[in-house]
Amino acid sequence: MNFFKPLLAGANFTDRLIGCLGATIGIALTIVVTGGLPLTSIDFPLIVAPLGASAVLVFGVPSSPLAQPWPVVGGNVISSLVGVAVYRLIPDITIAAGVAVGAAILVMSLLRCLHPPGGAAALTAVIGSEGIHAAGYGFAFAPVAINSIALVAVALLFHRATAGNYPHVPAAVPVSRLQHADIEAALEDMDESFDIASEDLEALLAHAERHAAKRQAKR
Repeated sequence: MNFFKPLLAGANFTDRLIGCLGATIGIALTIVVTGGLPLTSIDFPLIVAPLGASAVLVFGVPSSPLAQPWPVVGGNVISSLVGVAVYRLIPDITIAAGVAVGAAILVMSLLRCLHPPGGAAALTAVIGSEGIHAAGYGFAFAPVAINSIALVAVALLFHRATAGNYPHVPAAVPVSRLQHADIEAALEDMDESFDIASEDLEALLAHAERHAAKRQAKR
């Protein structure tokens, strides 16, 4: 059935299994690292829930621009700071929750660290426990920053051990009639955002051009 076809282009079952193993190790080791911190509050989390979503990106789609080290660390930490600031400025939780997520998206976009779990980190700072609220801006550093740095560190080691490409480096572009400026112009024409770096898109189209030329030469 079409519903159960792979969602990601180029995905295969082996890659998914490796991603599952990486996420398992990454989350477990992140908790171990954070467990050594002197967090005294009973309701203070050793790991924040958005890290689960970060693990999906870092290990499931490590080539995504949203999964690179700066978006993971910067996106989570900055969004947490935004969430704390909004919580302190806006007394109404309902309004604060919406403003925190919206503001986090804006700030992450401006700082080139857009990371979907960052929205959840901002929301957690608003609707979290009393321990999180009492921590104030410190919540963004312990546990959020430590969680994020630990996860990225594990990802770097894991992908290196499994011959992965993280942080993602675009493949060399074969000879092509297309230039990078052509890709950027086409993206502007479509007026949409895609979860792929323009450099990767350029390489993909160049490879497609090469395969098309081979197919036509056989006719």
